[in-house]
Amino acid sequence: MSGEPPPEVAGLVAERTAARNERDWLRADAMRDRIRELGWEVMDETSGTRVRPALPESPAPVGYARPEDLASLLDAPAELRASVVVLAEDYPADLARLLSGVAASPPSVSWELVMVANAPTFDLGGLIGGIGLEVPPITVPTSERLGYADAANLGVRRSRGELSILIDSSVEPLGDLIGPLSAAFDDPTVGLAGPFGVTSDDLREFSEAPPGEVDAVEGYCLAVRREVLRDVGLFDRHFRFYRNADLDFSFQARAAGWHAIRLEGLPLRLHEHRGYMSLPDAERDRVSKRNFYRFLKRWGDRRDLLLHPAPRHAHHRSLS
Repeated sequence: MSGEPPPEVAGLVAERTAARNERDWLRADAMRDRIRELGWEVMDETSGTRVRPALPESPAPVGYARPEDLASLLDAPAELRASVVVLAEDYPADLARLLSGVAASPPSVSWELVMVANAPTFDLGGLIGGIGLEVPPITVPTSERLGYADAANLGVRRSRGELSILIDSSVEPLGDLIGPLSAAFDDPTVGLAGPFGVTSDDLREFSEAPPGEVDAVEGYCLAVRREVLRDVGLFDRHFRFYRNADLDFSFQARAAGWHAIRLEGLPLRLHEHRGYMSLPDAERDRVSKRNFYRFLKRWGDRRDLLLHPAPRHAHHRSLS
């Protein structure tokens, strides 16, 4: 399939753009689905909308990465303690801040850095070369911008660590956070861990959880045991936007019997998530809710997974 969409698809894209401008989200979503049926996928970006040939339903985004980067390493024995997986897309200053923090305080455990070059808008090689990382990164390039889940999965599938640790570029390490984070997995029942966690009593609204066991670990810094990835699977590829993909993934692991832990005292600072703040208010609310409804469709009746469920007669809180 060529890179240019046929006239029918281009016409649907124009109709969808008009619907979005009119805030007719239902019609816009219907146009998106029709475009998908024709074998193309909509890419909404801050600069506008474009389309690409749709990704297949297989776990790896075939055709958007090198063949040698598509094979999963997860079934092989781990070769080191931790694989740090980072997505490189936009906002090079944020990524440089993250990598500089890692370089200043290298992990105290054996580790690797897996960089998913998700069609970045800047010279990633030049940025990496100017930081002086102790461990040269493994770079996994894509020829097109993938959605969050596809990009994260591509990096995780190339991980060789006992743990895969997804870290967002909004995180600034202030010391070695990989070593203390990996220590949480000395407990063999822990499948997920991170410095940010949430809890809910009704599956309709989540709030920040205190340290300890949580209902879900947030994806800003999310460590997952290799066995979880083998037994439970990866991120649901339908989560093209990052919001709530971490909820869905956490519940996958917890439904399989793994515990999720929020740690306190890790040396880091969380900055503004630029990908979230760069979207117009209405658009980011729409895509966030769309992801949340996907989560609810799958997990909305699994109150048995909540650590502290409210009585069934309690009033559900609003999603807004």
